[in-house]
Amino acid sequence: MEKTAVTLDQVPADSKPTLDAFTKNIGFTPNMMAVFAQSPIAFNAWSSLLGALSKALDVKTRDSIGLAVSEVNGCNYCLAVHSFTAQHMAKMSADDIILARKAHASDPKRDAALQFARKVTETRGQVSDADVKAVRDIGYTDANIIEIVTLVAMYSLTNFFNNVLVVWMRDLLGVSNDLEGGRQRV
Repeated sequence: MEKTAVTLDQVPADSKPTLDAFTKNIGFTPNMMAVFAQSPIAFNAWSSLLGALSKALDVKTRDSIGLAVSEVNGCNYCLAVHSFTAQHMAKMSADDIILARKAHASDPKRDAALQFARKVTETRGQVSDADVKAVRDIGYTDANIIEIVTLVAMYSLTNFFNNVLVVWMRDLLGVSNDLEGGRQRV
């Protein structure tokens, strides 16, 4: 990636309709999306996946999975975004947001989904039969389990992208990229 700031007039034409829809929906253009839009293929694929998964499970579970996965992947940008959406869109309390970051929830069914999502993330999908059984036993269908895994993959994609973008932005701004405990300092 070129180490210069991206302006909206530099967004490829094939990304503009998708980026414009996001901008209209949220009221501004996040820097992350302007950079992501530099690849119309990747950006539009992610947008399609995001749209399809907005129908998966319920909003509190989706946002909670985003928080749990982002915590495991060490993406501070995504943690901030998911905390905001969890509070303002999913109407989650601060305590519930903190629990979700730890892959827990006060609701037992959501708690099972979060523990499973964390396990999928930590093991890169190498979960045990007991892990799958735990989410099935609490009432998740095979389709729901597939949705949880797909949410983990989507959130991991944005975590990885934003973690790379943080390094790119730090280099652009001349800020140190030193790591502390395996995570980037913010």
